[in-house]
Amino acid sequence: MNTVLKSSVRMGLLAAGIAATTYPLLLRRRCLTWGATHDEAGSALPGDELLPGPCLVATRAVTVDAPPGAIWPWLVQMGSGRGGAYTYDWIENLFGLNMHSADEILPRFQGLKAGDVLPLGATGPRMRAQVVEAEQALVFRSEDGNWVWAFILRPEGEMTRLISRNRIAAPDAGPLGRLATLLMEPGSLIMERKMLLGVKERAERLARIG
Repeated sequence: MNTVLKSSVRMGLLAAGIAATTYPLLLRRRCLTWGATHDEAGSALPGDELLPGPCLVATRAVTVDAPPGAIWPWLVQMGSGRGGAYTYDWIENLFGLNMHSADEILPRFQGLKAGDVLPLGATGPRMRAQVVEAEQALVFRSEDGNWVWAFILRPEGEMTRLISRNRIAAPDAGPLGRLATLLMEPGSLIMERKMLLGVKERAERLARIG
């Protein structure tokens, strides 16, 4: 191994070590609470009771310049072969999720009810709607009970706070599994941030159209 290559390897290992050290101490909370207020991140939300004692809680949020009625249709039509996830489709589809984010309301997917499945590709976890309170709360839980994903709409004057909370349990994960989860958190922020902003953009456009 030549000197330049050895130096590059050492620098890479050093950078990885610094990232592994600083992320939990300085950046993790910001990653898991992007956009959420202190009260939103710390308060109980619908769906929390479905998974007590999770190993991971991520609460992220965005302000939408639109009423809940302009946001709700985009949420209930989410899923593979439906309205997509409003995030980076090309990344989703690298994992075979068949996500194609819609830019219009799809009437055939507006009748979501408790017990219905949120499809996440042929091999993804099966998520079932547990709470469907129109224009207020939409909560999904995986069939193995280890993942709860909630969307909460809170009106604030003419605007709405769109809050997303993920609660995840990993009952069989050892140290390596917990490390893998930690490493995935920044990636989850990238995808979920894009999703929340994607819903925001679509809802605000819908509200302007009337």
